[in-house]
Amino acid sequence: MPFQLPDALATSDDKPALSLLRRYYGDAVTSAGAAAGAAFDGWDSTGTRTADVDRFTADDLLAITFLSVRVPPRAAAVLLRDRAAELGDLLAELGPDRDLVGEDEPLTDDCWPGWRLQTALRDIPGIDTTTATKLIARKRPRLRPIWDKVVAKVTGTHKHQWEPVRVALREQHHALHERLVHLHGAAGLSAAVTPLRVFDVIAWREGKDRGW
Repeated sequence: MPFQLPDALATSDDKPALSLLRRYYGDAVTSAGAAAGAAFDGWDSTGTRTADVDRFTADDLLAITFLSVRVPPRAAAVLLRDRAAELGDLLAELGPDRDLVGEDEPLTDDCWPGWRLQTALRDIPGIDTTTATKLIARKRPRLRPIWDKVVAKVTGTHKHQWEPVRVALREQHHALHERLVHLHGAAGLSAAVTPLRVFDVIAWREGKDRGW
């Protein structure tokens, strides 16, 4: 199935998308409550997140619990201790965080550091594709879209949605990316929320409303 936009992004009317975002992040005007997942974007209990961009930390494992996943104890030991250096090298090789829309080359080469990092994470017993993408999105939130079964159904993608999202963001002079930036501002979201998270939340919330 080809990539498809969530219905809320397939229309030029911003109201459906803004409604979904405000239900997730809370309404900046009315101060209505937010979903638990809203804490994921800015979570930094140790105040060292900027210094830890190339190292998975216990704070990262806590942050992803706001997105309804958890890393089992043994997998956490592998992630934080046994293979910490290897995974840190892959994060460093992936490079600094940057907007996915700016990636000129297709992300189809299995040797690309992003795919090798995801494969390495998935090789750890107890870490599946959904958890792996949330961990990478924690470290590179502008670059890695979150994948889960709900988003996959809404967008028509499966476990390889990274490249279809990149292509969609770049079409029509980056129109989708610019729309996400606009919605971010219109919803009054914090700087910690990236355009990719705006996309993810709209797709996920729409899918949950469909009963998925």
